[in-house]
Amino acid sequence: MSIAFTFPGQGSQAVGMGKDLAERFPAARAVFEEVDEALAQNLSRIMWEGPEETLTLTANAQPALMAVSLAAIRAMESEGFVLADKVAFVAGHSLGEYSALAAAGTFSIGDTARLLRIRGNAMQAAVPVGEGAMAAIIGLEQADVEAACREAGTDVQIANDNGGGQLVISGAKGPVEHAARICSEKGAKRAIMLTVSAPFHSALMAPAAEAMRQALAEVTPAAPVVPVIPNVVVAPVTNPNEIVNHLVQQVTGSVRWRETVEWFGNNGVDTLYEIGSGKVLSGLARRINRELTTANVGVAAEVEAALSALG
Repeated sequence: MSIAFTFPGQGSQAVGMGKDLAERFPAARAVFEEVDEALAQNLSRIMWEGPEETLTLTANAQPALMAVSLAAIRAMESEGFVLADKVAFVAGHSLGEYSALAAAGTFSIGDTARLLRIRGNAMQAAVPVGEGAMAAIIGLEQADVEAACREAGTDVQIANDNGGGQLVISGAKGPVEHAARICSEKGAKRAIMLTVSAPFHSALMAPAAEAMRQALAEVTPAAPVVPVIPNVVVAPVTNPNEIVNHLVQQVTGSVRWRETVEWFGNNGVDTLYEIGSGKVLSGLARRINRELTTANVGVAAEVEAALSALG
């Protein structure tokens, strides 16, 4: 069995996430305390009690999701699990890449929380509310979606290739709406405008990319204990400088998740664990490659099941 750990991105948050990990495992509770201290905010209370609209704010959701993922990792490690002994690769969907890197030791939990707070704020501030948009395109080939984006203008691009026939486009509101209409005309099963606060993973995020370049220059990354598969290159990376460059590129680049899951299957990985809140990535993995075994580790019972399965 060859295993990869994957870490979810924004949209997987839910009020109550991580609470039973904190109650069951002291090492998990310590993660939430460390994040609260790093941010000078009682983020864990928002995570466990809400309100949902406060948790969903980009600046809160990003470090909160990382905290749950790392709480699960620390809970496993407190019971004797060693990541480098059991896991071949790590990868994360968008902000989940930061969680993957924290799990693999590239960044401390405190630094990761601060970086994600900066990332969330910078992404939100990059484009005035209402000027950007994103749309999910279901059931259309990537080449056709790319052609629709080119026809609609320069300010729209593919932001996420999630697999299972789902692509997300992002950019200026008018071009995104135009591209979505073209996709419908080309035969897309659905073209759905998404309720988002900013056009993530588009060229309009350039100011946020620069903010992350500056923020990442203030931390000292270590080589990960297992290779990470960055969203923008879909190849194993261990060099800290390359990792930082890819994180900057990721802000304006596409999340190539379908290719990531396919890469795992083509390089000997047969089991994917989704570490953190929700089951989005597990669902995507099953649609991309039905031969992969998937499992989730986001609550205490799943930690215990994973420890039993992994030995």
